[in-house]
Amino acid sequence: MNYSSELKKFLTSQYIYSGARIALAIVIPSIILAQFGLLKEFFLFPLGTSFVGLTDQPGPYIRRRNTLLLSVFSFFLIALLASLLKEFPIAVYLQIIFFGFLFSMIGVYGMRLATFGSIALVVLSIFIDGHLTGEDIFKSSFIFFLGCLWFFFVFLIVSRLQPYKLAGQVVGENYLELADYLRIKAKYYTKNPDFNALLNQLISQQVKIKNHQEDTREIVFKTRKIVNESTTQSRILMLMFLNSIDLYDKLLTSENDYKKMNQAFGDTVLLQKVHDYLLVMADEITNLGISLQSGLAYKEITNFDNELKKIYDEFFDHRSKKFSSETLEDFMMMRQILMRITEITDEVNTILKVNSQDKKLAKSLSSGLDYSKFLPKEEKLNFKVFLSNFSLKSGHFRHATRVTIALLIGYIVSQFEILGIGHSYWILITIIAILKPAYATTKHRNLLRFFGTLAGAIIAYIILHFVDEPTALLVILLVSMIICFSLLKSNYFWAVLFMTIYIFLSFNFLRPGNINLIFKDRLLDTAIGGIVTFLVAYFILPVWEHTQNLALMKKSSKSNLDYFRLVMDHFLDNEPEDQDFRLKRKNAIIDLANLSDNFQRMISDPKNQQRKLETVHQFVTTTHLITAYTASLSQYAKSGHEFPEIDFQNWKIKISAELLRTSSLLYQQDLDEQTRSESHIKPEDHVVDLLEKRKAELENQVFSDERKTFTVSHLTEIKNIKELLELINDVAKDQRKIIEEYLIHQSTTATQ
Repeated sequence: MNYSSELKKFLTSQYIYSGARIALAIVIPSIILAQFGLLKEFFLFPLGTSFVGLTDQPGPYIRRRNTLLLSVFSFFLIALLASLLKEFPIAVYLQIIFFGFLFSMIGVYGMRLATFGSIALVVLSIFIDGHLTGEDIFKSSFIFFLGCLWFFFVFLIVSRLQPYKLAGQVVGENYLELADYLRIKAKYYTKNPDFNALLNQLISQQVKIKNHQEDTREIVFKTRKIVNESTTQSRILMLMFLNSIDLYDKLLTSENDYKKMNQAFGDTVLLQKVHDYLLVMADEITNLGISLQSGLAYKEITNFDNELKKIYDEFFDHRSKKFSSETLEDFMMMRQILMRITEITDEVNTILKVNSQDKKLAKSLSSGLDYSKFLPKEEKLNFKVFLSNFSLKSGHFRHATRVTIALLIGYIVSQFEILGIGHSYWILITIIAILKPAYATTKHRNLLRFFGTLAGAIIAYIILHFVDEPTALLVILLVSMIICFSLLKSNYFWAVLFMTIYIFLSFNFLRPGNINLIFKDRLLDTAIGGIVTFLVAYFILPVWEHTQNLALMKKSSKSNLDYFRLVMDHFLDNEPEDQDFRLKRKNAIIDLANLSDNFQRMISDPKNQQRKLETVHQFVTTTHLITAYTASLSQYAKSGHEFPEIDFQNWKIKISAELLRTSSLLYQQDLDEQTRSESHIKPEDHVVDLLEKRKAELENQVFSDERKTFTVSHLTEIKNIKELLELINDVAKDQRKIIEEYLIHQSTTATQ
């Protein structure tokens, strides 16, 4: 691992930037208040700042601004109402029921409002407890409101000073994820790789890339300043993101028969050179991502053309020694692999050219795309959507019910005097933080929170025991806050650890010498909250991942069918618009990622809820291969070359029929006999004959060591196209058989 690079990635990321912004917005007013001896009296000011800061999720400026405004006024009203009614137990329980359900259900409108809802419940939890309110409720609520408003002003100022900062950071993140994807690909070129493990790693990385691309689409395509402005920076950011998608497409299309490749070239220096080259390219893409995140100029280190020529020289040297009619097909395969790597290199060089920020180039850049069609689907803010989810069939409704019940149980337990709980709201906050719609996520976060809290509490205890200097403690507090807010999305364990440290230090500043009580309360409350959350998540209307499998299989199957047909239309001169092609490709990749993500979560479900785990895994694997092979095929389709030797019409009919059979099984639709018979069509290609002819020629002629570095023969191209079509067809058959087995199990289970 390159620790220097990893540190730069973190320090330039949106997470550290956002974390530092929130922490400084909290700490600077706190220091000023402390200087005047007002921090204890105005403690709710920085608390309000932190809550509103946590609702500032990445996205378009207008959405962020509106969410922050909603947070400011909503949090103030909740705080005031909870403070006024905290002495009335019935009213408190009614608030928990009403707000618990409302702010959990609001997640139907997307992740942004789901986050707002969670923080709103945290505000409710603190103010119904009353420990931090004081006697003057109106004064306390107003101080809290000013703290909320303060972060909104900080946001307005920072956004005005750096309008492109977030967009640059998220685009940079896309390149960092692509670099990691390329590093996994590079492992295929090592000796005796674990193919199954690498495939699982690739699929897992695809999920990360999909998530990043979805976030970036929203930020870039819905930011008016980027879409509408014609500045050099806005155009370059837009093109850099679109090029990152094209690069991902190229990486996806580099899917090969790696087992065959390793059998033929596993003992050669050639594969090791390819491996090293891909790692160098990954490092270069990483450096590009870091420069985009930081906003600093990028300096290219590697001369890719020179490095690529060395690989080709090694290939030609090896060919001159081993080439014959028997090894012809092996070298054709390797030549095609090198061409794919060349295409990836060309794409990277194009990206570096765009990033060079040449003003003349930037002005000429235009994608010509309707960006609205590429945005992730998000529910509109209308009451019908809310009401339509009032059903046990709705995952949002079930989650809201679980949250409300868990909060009620947690609050009831906190009132048991025998437990001696001094900070009861920590129980409720733990429940809110841990309890998620998916059981697997809840279980994982539960463990992370408990161990993160334990480790953080011990570290904080040691710090407070040995460090007495207020300035040193303040520095540790600030650093802990920055790291905590920076890691909340990416590494929950460490976020909780540093959160616990800064909570301990904060309470120590307010009430020195109370560390033992805080230590006990923090661990006890976290443990209680974790136990309540686990029991509710397991027994109260749980949503198991296996229930989502069939729906996600359907979507992925249909997307792959649509994508394949569109690619074949290219070969048949029915060329679709570039936008349609991008949309079909996007849908196939996203649906594959969603299916993969669901499968990974299912692995963490209880054993009795992991239905047909191996079968689902096989479906995920075959779906990945169909998508990747189709993407590889698309490169030939868009090349502009003609391939009359291949019967594309019948291949389209044959494979489409096979994919349609799978889709029909999933949708439980009757299949007509014509489609079934079409899947058995035998396309009339002329590739084998030409290949045999070429082998015969080699038997009777002297080998010519002709070295055309960046070209590939027509025979190599048509051979690879035919192999891709055969691979897609074979995998599609395997997938159909997998689904037949899956449905048999489903029907057997249903009758039991």
